[in-house]
Amino acid sequence: MSRVDISRRRMLGTLGALGVGGLAGCTSGGQETETDTTATDGGGGGGGGTKTTTQADVSASGTVKVGVMQPMSGDLQYYGMQSIWGFLSGLAYRTDTDPLTDVKTGTRTVEDGDVTWELHFKDTGFSADKAQTIATDLVQNEEVDVLFGCTSSASATRVIETVVKTPAVDIPFIAGPAASADITSSESTCSNQVFRANENTAMDARSGGTYVAKETDIEKVFLMGADYSFGKAVVNNYRNVLEANGITITGERFVPQGYSEFDGLFQAAVDSGADAVVGGFTVATLPNFMTTAANYDVRVFGGFATEITNSVVGSVLQNILGKPLTTQKIQDAEVGPFTTRYHWNQYDNEINSAFVDMYTSAYGKVPDLFTSGTFTAASSLHQAVQVSGSTEGVDIREALTGMTVADTPKGPDGYTYQEYNGQARSEMTVAYPVPTSDQWKSNWGAAIMPGDPVARVSADEVTIPEGSDQMGCSL
Repeated sequence: MSRVDISRRRMLGTLGALGVGGLAGCTSGGQETETDTTATDGGGGGGGGTKTTTQADVSASGTVKVGVMQPMSGDLQYYGMQSIWGFLSGLAYRTDTDPLTDVKTGTRTVEDGDVTWELHFKDTGFSADKAQTIATDLVQNEEVDVLFGCTSSASATRVIETVVKTPAVDIPFIAGPAASADITSSESTCSNQVFRANENTAMDARSGGTYVAKETDIEKVFLMGADYSFGKAVVNNYRNVLEANGITITGERFVPQGYSEFDGLFQAAVDSGADAVVGGFTVATLPNFMTTAANYDVRVFGGFATEITNSVVGSVLQNILGKPLTTQKIQDAEVGPFTTRYHWNQYDNEINSAFVDMYTSAYGKVPDLFTSGTFTAASSLHQAVQVSGSTEGVDIREALTGMTVADTPKGPDGYTYQEYNGQARSEMTVAYPVPTSDQWKSNWGAAIMPGDPVARVSADEVTIPEGSDQMGCSL
């Protein structure tokens, strides 16, 4: 569907005439997708034209209204809050202020010279229906210049298909931390208004799967996953990456969330000759999976998740291996390697050091899996306003296109939005789990944490390339 770039403020009358029904005309049937990963999905790498955007000698003034949509209550509140805290830290870093704290639903402002950042916080409750309603209200009634958010991939997809891609809407949407690779690789969500700084599941699998294939003696892998969109994505993408690197897939099994009878599946993996197992499960199923895995002579690898899942895995390992946990015990149990999108101890640079300090001081936690991507989302928005000299959504969108983001936790120029699909490419690391050190115990509530990186996988290598079979977006 083609559209003409017209200022958002000039289009509000048209949007108001459409009403909610007009925005909701293309309903997604997608299932909620869990973004916290134990193992993840893959794609291709490299390629795609980009441009480096640097701060120009222009002066912006006015108000930037940002609609922030995350789960701020319920079982997955921590996912949404760490995403918000990362965003607020990125904005604070760029505006030389302290991050906002005690954030609740409602509106807060950050003053930055002649620019006011007006942040509208909305609780999606991890619901795609609610996210759609909220996004509609933010665009239609709050007249926001930018949409940011959604922890659930189903929610982000719904917002794109029913709100962002509506012809009357011409503002950018920075999705995140919703991690489904489809958000920036599927034709249905492909749009020059959609950006994502956060790393996606394809990046997880490409970095981790490639490392396993090239740097370990694993030759045969058995894939398991939860029988819904997340688990299927894990299995499908890991299969693509591993087979492309010469690894034999000896079998695949899908089970319901909360499944507990893993003995039969692990025995099937052993009988198939597998050296290792990838599990596409979240915290609902992971404890049973890990407990059973300890009884079989196969390696388990995948992706490092958030504190929530690491606390569960750490407790399982303590129960199986005994306290205190040691690095040697974990190595002997054949746990890892795991790829990580970001954790606080994976990057050593001035920006990350400042980020860890401000985030820990403000929120009592170390920056977690989603936070580098959401820090970068805010940093890129600030950069876009300064570069364009405008607070208009259409100008911000244009400045974001192809932007290399100057200030990121992965270092200067650590993320670049690809012009062909709006996804930011960035480096990934691979690490083994180690016992949480005394230095971090008060700010990281899990018995295990990522160890020092054993590999760094470049941004080009982890990115689905333009024109590949897995890339359905070409802008």
